[in-house]
Amino acid sequence: MYKAKVNDKEFEIKQGKSADVFIVNGEEFKIDLLKLKEGSFHVIQNYRSYNIEVLGINFDEKIIQLRVNNNNYTVQLKDQYDELLHRLGLDEMTSNKVNDLKAPMPGLVIAVNVSEGQTIKKGDVLITLEAMKMENSLKADADATVTKVAVKKGSTVDKNEVLIYLS
Repeated sequence: MYKAKVNDKEFEIKQGKSADVFIVNGEEFKIDLLKLKEGSFHVIQNYRSYNIEVLGINFDEKIIQLRVNNNNYTVQLKDQYDELLHRLGLDEMTSNKVNDLKAPMPGLVIAVNVSEGQTIKKGDVLITLEAMKMENSLKADADATVTKVAVKKGSTVDKNEVLIYLS
């Protein structure tokens, strides 16, 4: 059983008696699916034709961006394990955990882009580290607040050394 959230509308999806049959919110749907190429499909359901293109997939968050007959949709999937974690209240524990930023390799800090007390967003570049004559932008894994910056520009760091403390 899966739960799908499509542009804020929720559906419960189960596999039917065969591979081409699905039960969506208790209603049975038989589809004819043809893969045209990687990320592109043609579906016929109840004498209606649909062209589906996969625009992007975020495996960590289980989100798929689709274009169906030139209309864009965002689909978030949850399986029975996601539902179990949600019922037990463990999904919030894992999603809100913020890890301190550690050096992935030894190197030289060439830029510090944040300061203590600053609010950061997932994907923000926090530090630029030079290692083996290459610049590496170290980004935030999640939204957080900088509690302490442990290094300065020009500092040399070892692998796994904490560079920025986050909360």
